[in-house]
Amino acid sequence: MNFLLTGGLGYIGSHTAAVLQQAGHHVVLLDNLSNSRLEVADRIGRITGTRPVTEVGDVLDTIRVRMALRHYRIDAVVHFAGLKAVGESVAQPLAYYHNNVAGTVSLLQAMAAEGVRSLVFSSSATVYGQPQYLPLDESHPTSATNPYGRTKLHIEQMLHDLAASDATWRIAILRYFNPVGAHASGLLGEDPNGIPNNLMPYIARVAAGQLPHLNVWGNDYPTPDGTGIRDYLHVMDLAEGHRAALEHLQRTTTPCDVFNLGTGRGTSVLEMVRTFEQATGQSVPYRIAPRRPGDVAECWADPTKAQRVLGWRAERSLHDMCASTWAFTAGQRSAPAPHILAV
Repeated sequence: MNFLLTGGLGYIGSHTAAVLQQAGHHVVLLDNLSNSRLEVADRIGRITGTRPVTEVGDVLDTIRVRMALRHYRIDAVVHFAGLKAVGESVAQPLAYYHNNVAGTVSLLQAMAAEGVRSLVFSSSATVYGQPQYLPLDESHPTSATNPYGRTKLHIEQMLHDLAASDATWRIAILRYFNPVGAHASGLLGEDPNGIPNNLMPYIARVAAGQLPHLNVWGNDYPTPDGTGIRDYLHVMDLAEGHRAALEHLQRTTTPCDVFNLGTGRGTSVLEMVRTFEQATGQSVPYRIAPRRPGDVAECWADPTKAQRVLGWRAERSLHDMCASTWAFTAGQRSAPAPHILAV
């Protein structure tokens, strides 16, 4: 089948592209390069034997998206494109609403115009807000605590409204918990531009000596060691969850459905630091800093529905997540400057 991946050169998109190509599908990547690099397409090609078709463009450009859908005869879209940092969203809410919400409206308008009505949407566990109970299942009330989470929640509501208006749509909303880790080849991983917003790439850059220390945002939460607890999920398990969701859309009669993708286990920030040090032999100095606005103390998934309906289960361990991250980081440090190919 032919799949369009918006934000396909990014962290999760690139790993999903590799999984889909290795499963025999044709993949087209659409990315505006705001937090990614063209060389990632070459790396996917080295892993799979085929460099994916790559279009530099933005989902806000509805005409450009329509042209891609039509030209490549796209069967389904996986929508990754969007801004994703909680702290940044608090400081720049308008940028988040414009990119995430308006960008999704533009994509859906293009899909509707071209008759492409199968979509996997990259959502987030932030839509649950302050947990009322744990683990979080898909029936948990939604109430985001920061602008990033609210953009995801608005998009989810919009997708439900769209599916209610036209039962020919097939939409899978995937609520990610905390993706970490890297491809086993060491060629793909999380490598954001500038200072990382996510925990694992920050830890890796501290271990590599590129940053002086890790800031631990708060150690006074009501958790065993005082630091925030999250459900960390290997990115390759997450990528395989997208393949399972796309396969599900081919057989389901439900216009729109929601699935948690997580391990069902919670890990604190300090536990992650210790596991990284044990898995890699590298030291990760850290300092305690004030809590960040919008963060919650604990958050982990009940992935039972994804296991039952999608036939998907997270298989990789926290040690795997840390070791693969370090292998990717070490490879980046030793690699020559990339030669960027024209698209």
